[in-house]
Amino acid sequence: MLLIECPYCGPRDETEYHYGGEAHVPYPEDPFELSDREWAEYLFYRNNPKGLLKERWVHTVGCRRWFNVVRDTASYEITAVYRMGENAPQPGGQ
Repeated sequence: MLLIECPYCGPRDETEYHYGGEAHVPYPEDPFELSDREWAEYLFYRNNPKGLLKERWVHTVGCRRWFNVVRDTASYEITAVYRMGENAPQPGGQ
């Protein structure tokens, strides 16, 4: 079980949250100009690294706010939590 630190409410059990996918995926400038293949790649293709990944989470049982998490996909260790609109912390620093 993960303990996730909500930047607004503090640490809570992972059952209070929902995963929102990879963070910092830019929305296409003009989605109507994309081919079906390009649109599908935007919707469904994401990085799947073994290691650190920036993710979006929402605190659905608490404050209902979105925030970002840097999590190691191999160990599940959360190395950083930061609010939407903030820059991602640099590796090795918070």
